[in-house]
Amino acid sequence: MTYSKSVSSALAAAALLMLTASAHAQGAATPHLPSDLSPLGMFMQADLVVKSVIVSLLLASVLTWTIFFAKTLELRFARSRVQRVMGELSRMTSLASACERLDSKFRVGRAFVESAMEEVRLSELAPDKEGVKERVRSRLSRLELAAGRSVSRGTGLLATIGAIAPFVGLFGTVWGIMNSFVGIARSQTTNLAIVAPGIAEALLATAIGLVAAIPAVVIYNHFSRGISAYRALVGDASEEVMRMTSRDLDRLSGRPSQLGRSVNGR
Repeated sequence: MTYSKSVSSALAAAALLMLTASAHAQGAATPHLPSDLSPLGMFMQADLVVKSVIVSLLLASVLTWTIFFAKTLELRFARSRVQRVMGELSRMTSLASACERLDSKFRVGRAFVESAMEEVRLSELAPDKEGVKERVRSRLSRLELAAGRSVSRGTGLLATIGAIAPFVGLFGTVWGIMNSFVGIARSQTTNLAIVAPGIAEALLATAIGLVAAIPAVVIYNHFSRGISAYRALVGDASEEVMRMTSRDLDRLSGRPSQLGRSVNGR
């Protein structure tokens, strides 16, 4: 009985030693894995190139949202100003009265009126009033284009970010995966638990690229519609000035010199 107990104790001790040795062997065979696999932790452990890509994409995202808030306010105020101009122009019957009524608050409308009056003044000796109308329309169309370009500033950056951000993120991913494969070759192991953190860090760059690109594309399309609506309002203001010019020319038909004196006496 005492012998059997001794043998049992010895077998139990041997089994315990074997389990302990096996655990130590597995721990020695498995390299140290990153403890923090959160996005911030993966960023801190990433390669310098991948970090640079992620930082540039985050800056692009910040720029996208800055443009969004700034351009939203700009478009809102611009549309409000043109709508007030339209309200004033609809009550005017002549270019001279419109120029007297529109002050610096109605910058776009005043520029249209002054440009039309200037062309009428330069063409006061022209016998063909249709030619005068065409020249006035040409001046107004150039002012419309200038107003559209002014309100479109900054939207080109949104288009650029939306187009290239996914490719920049993909570059960071490819670079990170290349580094992961190099690490596989050096460690001479294909254990997925070993290479997965490096691949996850690489894929983080693509995720950040999509985070930067998708809002940029959506915001760009939103502003494209808003700018088109603003340009339509500016075109309506231009047509209102054109109608006043036509009324002035018809009212003073055959007497362009009097028209020139009337617009110069504003």
